[in-house]
Amino acid sequence: MSILKQIGQYLYLVKKDPNDKPTQWMSYMHGINRISILLFLFAMLVLIFRLLRH
Repeated sequence: MSILKQIGQYLYLVKKDPNDKPTQWMSYMHGINRISILLFLFAMLVLIFRLLRH
């Protein structure tokens, strides 16, 4: 699976594979990854905003 497709699944942009059987631990991992991606994107927006304000 490509990295961009996986990120799309984390952020609910791409449908998940119906043949995939997620376990409970996999769900936790996906949740943590989703939070970290969103925090990273938020931090990038803050940095861009600060650079443009200067």
